[in-house]
Amino acid sequence: MTFDVDLVVAGAGGGLTAAVRAAELGLDVLVVDSDPHFRRGNNTSMSTAMIPGPGSRFQAAAGITDSPERFVADIARKTGGTADLRIATALAHVGAELVEWLADHVGMPIELPTDFTYPGHSAPRVHSLPGRHGSALLRHLLDAADRSERIDLLVPARLTAVDAGPEGNRVAVVETPDGAREEIGTRAVLLATSGYGADAALVATHLPEIAGAHYHGGEHSRGDALRIGGELGAATGFLDAYQGHAALSAAAHTLVTWTAVMHGAAVVDTGGRRFGDETTGYSEYAAALAARPGGRGWLVFDERIDGLCRAFGDYHDVLAAGAVRTADAIPELAAVIGVPAAPLESELDALARVAAGEHVDRFGRTTATPLRAPWHAVEIVPALFHTQGGLLVDEHARVLDPAGAPVPGLYASGGAAAGISGHGAAGYLAGNGLLPALGLAYVAAGHLARSIPTSRTRTPEGVR
Repeated sequence: MTFDVDLVVAGAGGGLTAAVRAAELGLDVLVVDSDPHFRRGNNTSMSTAMIPGPGSRFQAAAGITDSPERFVADIARKTGGTADLRIATALAHVGAELVEWLADHVGMPIELPTDFTYPGHSAPRVHSLPGRHGSALLRHLLDAADRSERIDLLVPARLTAVDAGPEGNRVAVVETPDGAREEIGTRAVLLATSGYGADAALVATHLPEIAGAHYHGGEHSRGDALRIGGELGAATGFLDAYQGHAALSAAAHTLVTWTAVMHGAAVVDTGGRRFGDETTGYSEYAAALAARPGGRGWLVFDERIDGLCRAFGDYHDVLAAGAVRTADAIPELAAVIGVPAAPLESELDALARVAAGEHVDRFGRTTATPLRAPWHAVEIVPALFHTQGGLLVDEHARVLDPAGAPVPGLYASGGAAAGISGHGAAGYLAGNGLLPALGLAYVAAGHLARSIPTSRTRTPEGVR
């Protein structure tokens, strides 16, 4: 069966944003995905549904002053000036429009947590959904796609090549598990196949510091975009960039939210010692934890923080797995989790004195809150969540060649594209994986719609 469509989207995660937006603008779309279990197994569904939207109406309603320029400055600061500021600027300016469109057109119950600010963000701007889990976000995108007669979904099916088509168009070559091969004529292809985190060889080559850590991402993130883009002469960049996380429950293999740290929790190693400023960011702290003896540690917090963490669906999974250990006194907690009591008690006492303003933390941590019994702890291991490097794109999400010229009819978003986190793990800001996934897909759809004669599409005022 051959589809003749305006856009082929490879990847039914954040790429669904492009499908829904393109259909809204009057385009016909085919979405293909190689993962039959994509509804629960891709990086979008496994995320915490965090999307930065500086200057949104949700911020205004909460009395928060923010702007795209302020967000770009935060990105530049966190990445040490190494981020692609052209893409960062484009995404910063589309962020508010994106979250408002998700609320108004897709029907997502967008909310803006304001009780804390994630590391590196100078204002509460990370929008999410109740339960703060990507599965809900993906479900809303799928529902919106199902409502549109212009969108077809072909799963499981893998995009294997993008060939030249007549009149400057493209031919998307798709294969199904039974070996059947289809050639689909299309005006353009969006590569939304995520990064290369599931390819151990590529991870070992580009991310050696985290290569031995647990991979907690989509199993179909195999670097397809790098291969397909490479065959078309595309340029790549920032392949050493990734999002790590230092708080994956060892027992539940589910994320323990870093909200715990931002509300005062401590991270200690198997010797009961802290080893850095936990508030610098959960991404870079993954490699720090991996370097500790045994490559694991404990997140230590109290009843107040336990209550705050219950806003996250992932934390309920951690609780259900019995991964949270509890004790009424620090020596008892130390015995329960198998660490020396004296170092643990010393570290928690020192943090209490930091919170009281009586002591300067030796690692430079400035945000501390007194912790009180009963005590809780979760054993944590470092993890690689997703890669942040990929095909170079411009502000319209068009894939670029080494000379900086667009590769005709080819877009990329999310982990398939080089993101805005600079190099390594330290430049990652909460939400800066999902924003390129949805944001670049959103702008790609708008750009494609503008490139087609107006008689073919309806273009609402303000389309990007």
